[in-house]
Amino acid sequence: MTLIVRQNGAPGIKDAEKAGLEPASASGVPVELPIPAAEAKNDHLVTNDTNGANGKPKSPYDNPRLTLVNRFIDEPRSLRVAVIGGGLSGILAGVLLPKKVPGIELTIFEKNADLAGTWFENVYPGVRCDIPSHVYQSTFEPKTDWSDQFSPGGEIRDYWQGVAKKYDVYKYAKLSHTVEGTAWDKEESVWRITARNLETNEVTETKAEFVLSSVGRFNAWKLPDYPGISQYKGTLRHASNWDPKFEPKGKRVAVIGNGASGIQVVANLQGVVERLDHYARNKTWIAASWAGDDRTFEPQPYSEEQKRQWAENPEEYLRFRKTLEDKYWRRFGTFFRNNEENAALREKFIEIMKERLSKKPELLEHIVPDFSPNCRRLTPGPGYLEAISEDNVDYIRTRIKTFTETGIETEDGVHREVDAVICATGANVDMLPRFPIEAYGQDLRDVWSAESGHGFPWTYFGLATPGFPNFLFVHGPQATGPSGTVPQSVETQLTYYAKLLRKVSREGIKTITPSQKAADDFTEFSDAFFAKTVLTDNCSSWYNGGQPGGRIHGLWPGSAAHLTVIRRDPRWEDWEYEYLSDSGNRFAWYFGNGWTKLETDAESDMTPYLKLPENVDLRNLHEEWWIVP
Repeated sequence: MTLIVRQNGAPGIKDAEKAGLEPASASGVPVELPIPAAEAKNDHLVTNDTNGANGKPKSPYDNPRLTLVNRFIDEPRSLRVAVIGGGLSGILAGVLLPKKVPGIELTIFEKNADLAGTWFENVYPGVRCDIPSHVYQSTFEPKTDWSDQFSPGGEIRDYWQGVAKKYDVYKYAKLSHTVEGTAWDKEESVWRITARNLETNEVTETKAEFVLSSVGRFNAWKLPDYPGISQYKGTLRHASNWDPKFEPKGKRVAVIGNGASGIQVVANLQGVVERLDHYARNKTWIAASWAGDDRTFEPQPYSEEQKRQWAENPEEYLRFRKTLEDKYWRRFGTFFRNNEENAALREKFIEIMKERLSKKPELLEHIVPDFSPNCRRLTPGPGYLEAISEDNVDYIRTRIKTFTETGIETEDGVHREVDAVICATGANVDMLPRFPIEAYGQDLRDVWSAESGHGFPWTYFGLATPGFPNFLFVHGPQATGPSGTVPQSVETQLTYYAKLLRKVSREGIKTITPSQKAADDFTEFSDAFFAKTVLTDNCSSWYNGGQPGGRIHGLWPGSAAHLTVIRRDPRWEDWEYEYLSDSGNRFAWYFGNGWTKLETDAESDMTPYLKLPENVDLRNLHEEWWIVP
């Protein structure tokens, strides 16, 4: 076989240059093509200047209008992808995307000094996950030696950092780099990402074809904006910014907020402080468990024998894990209004709360909500109700009027002096980005805001927002179902994005953005679905951006299994595209020169689809994307 550079049958013209591409660009454009030996005689080039038209002047093959792009179809262009955030989602992106997207050039921006996100940041007393340890782990990297049924935050941090180390995620990470803004450059079709190195204060700009926002749902904590808060002279911290040097023993401490972190802080501080003032504006359900796995205030360790058996018998561990995790896919029915399961939850929780408040039964009416269970996220809260029943705890529902130099005054005129105030509130439950995301004269924060935009995170499937090309959300709006598990949901979302990125890199797509009609149709369906659920009861939660009656954007409009099915086969017709080729032909760059690189290699396996019959699963026959042909 003789190698020759050809252009529509005419030798010597480099197609990549004709198409305005670099001959040896990152897209892997070849400069030589093999042609059958029949076109060569005695190793001398035989050409046909009529492009195969045989001299017929009106033939479609006589100087075709389209110039072929000289590239192999199985050599996709490389894509620069920036992930913002190095928590659970960012780590999983660093594991999965390099495996699933050939040629990806990945960068992970993380503002902290290490990976693990919320589990790196949160070190307050009693921090732990209220989901069992064996459920709150990746599907592909099981840990058989979790110390406890509900492991402490430090162990969860170590697990996710261990996953990052095992799969070499740190090589993509820019630690201590906080993103200050992103702007779409429509001329280059790239995002310009401005980041500040928190160690050197140096500001740099990075270009990327795609940005994946993986900042977390509650990562941008802030102190509440109470009058006089800056005048307070005591210790003032947010729970997410806990000072490990702070010693609460024997002190008078105020805790503001009764969300998940506030409940854990109260339960763990009550026994060591002199007095605890607990400001809880909202009523809330305190559950025994999420899916029947009851939590206690005391440790619930696994025995060494259990851990040994699981380590030595993977099949036994898999059975245990599947049985445990299965329960978290079965509670979907409790989210529907006028539902027997939800009514049963209400009665069960009231009995549990009444029993745990036996020392101060008068508190029950101040805590049991008017709204249904699951309107807000359930919190097991072991030890919390017992803690607020103790004599050294004052449970305060009166609104805060102002801070003073020495304490807090409520609207009823009562002033309480305290040595320290811990704020377990003030997270950005509206999900508005903390930095500008700008494209075509719009800032995403304005598009989502109540003042100037939709008033909620307007997206298509929780994946992207129209008008912001190549910008995707990981574990953001409507990213998880009311059932299922967070790690599985993040993995399936990243797998969807891997399909999207492969499509873009293979098919010569320059930009991809959901259509406005698709996003609007999704919102319309979501409204109709959530109207039938208790999520639209009159409560304030991160599901509705902290606004009773606000649009639900924290959960998927369907079960976790429903969401998994939706993500399996992307609806490409819901997206709008721009292409690399300026010829106007969508297939020009994609189809290239009509060849695969694989078939030019005499040593390659051109029949990978042939296997032993017993190894063939007809359900995925010819569906393995990484195999050519």
